[in-house]
Amino acid sequence: MTTPLVPTSLPDWAWERADVRQALRARDVSAVFRYVQQYSGASQARIGLAVGMTQARVNEIINRHREVSRLDVYERIADGLNMPDDARHLLGLAAGREKRSGGAAFDLAAFPEVVRVYSAQASAREEIQQHARAAAQLDILAVRGLGLIGLNDSMLRPQLGRPDSRLRVRVLLLDPDAPALAQRAAEIGESAESLASGVRLAEARLRELSGICDVEVYRYAMLPTWRLIRTDSTLFVGAFDAGWEGHESATYKVMETPHGPLYRGFRRMFEAVIDGAERTV
Repeated sequence: MTTPLVPTSLPDWAWERADVRQALRARDVSAVFRYVQQYSGASQARIGLAVGMTQARVNEIINRHREVSRLDVYERIADGLNMPDDARHLLGLAAGREKRSGGAAFDLAAFPEVVRVYSAQASAREEIQQHARAAAQLDILAVRGLGLIGLNDSMLRPQLGRPDSRLRVRVLLLDPDAPALAQRAAEIGESAESLASGVRLAEARLRELSGICDVEVYRYAMLPTWRLIRTDSTLFVGAFDAGWEGHESATYKVMETPHGPLYRGFRRMFEAVIDGAERTV
């Protein structure tokens, strides 16, 4: 007969500590149990009652004589320690409400698509440039693209026109004549004329490169939501929102994986936008 769990809890602030979150992210159950002892005062026997283990087994884990590797054991530990949803996610588990709903839940470690998060594009600049230098394909979805590729000192401009470059470039810019441009200009506190001029300037500067590198430029008409930079099988994703420009958004590095939907979904979206856009260069 299975012994019922007797859950224990950490205070909310403890789950938010960097040391606890790092232990969860590393699936270091030894460290997690030690933090439970430290921040809740629970004994090894009390932890064992909470997670369905003997005191001897908890002692072995704490002293690193035994490791946890089975998903069902991680689930039992999360339930027994009353982990909040964000802690469960760090451990690679579905949220508690997802688990209780009866729907399928997967170990998030099997879908490692988002491999890094930067506070803004500037923090990711060097890594994006490094990926672009080695890429055969560069796709960009932007509003005007001046900071990315339209000017001589733009982040990705040096990658275009190199004598040894095999790079194919596709750039999507917001149509300066579309109603969505005026809406976007209002969102960021800029005049529609200024924003439209920026798009046209980027187009003109990219047209200068069309004779020396493989570059295509398109205009799309929808209100932009996602800002994309794709270098082969790596995506750098930010968001456009009212009140900030795309380069100010947190930037997610998304890698192509066999089963993950994010990279595939964003790439499919880019191709769909291209299909409905007007090519200008």
